[in-house]
Amino acid sequence: MNTPEIATTKTSNDLLQMTADVVTAYVANNSLVRQDIPTLIENVHKAFATIQSGPAEIKTAEPLQPRLPIKKTITPDYLISLEDGRQYRTLKRHLRGVGLTPEEYRVKWGLPHDYPMVAPNYSQQRSQMAKSMGLGAQGKKPAKKAGRRSAAA
Repeated sequence: MNTPEIATTKTSNDLLQMTADVVTAYVANNSLVRQDIPTLIENVHKAFATIQSGPAEIKTAEPLQPRLPIKKTITPDYLISLEDGRQYRTLKRHLRGVGLTPEEYRVKWGLPHDYPMVAPNYSQQRSQMAKSMGLGAQGKKPAKKAGRRSAAA
């Protein structure tokens, strides 16, 4: 029967064995000053102990308060980023640069799910350009009538 003391000892032995394996492999493949080995052992053991203790409590952060009212961040020609206060026609590329997705940005700042990522005039301009190029238009060919196949085919 496993008692808590035996389980703890087994777990502790497993941690020591894993630590020894990792340190041995590291020292075998890397040059290291003799004085640094105890620090390496300690750091590896702490890392395994942290992993074993389970995930840390994740606190859900409350949305940040923007410096500007949300309505003022949307203008016809540009959007104002709540991250840096600069003007952008489209926020997606800027957000990727700061490591956020549009959804994360909306959650972080408490924005509505339909908050635009592209300035309205820019979106309309791109739409008009696409339409003038014929994109999105259905083909003009009449549909073929269904019929019997000829005997020769």
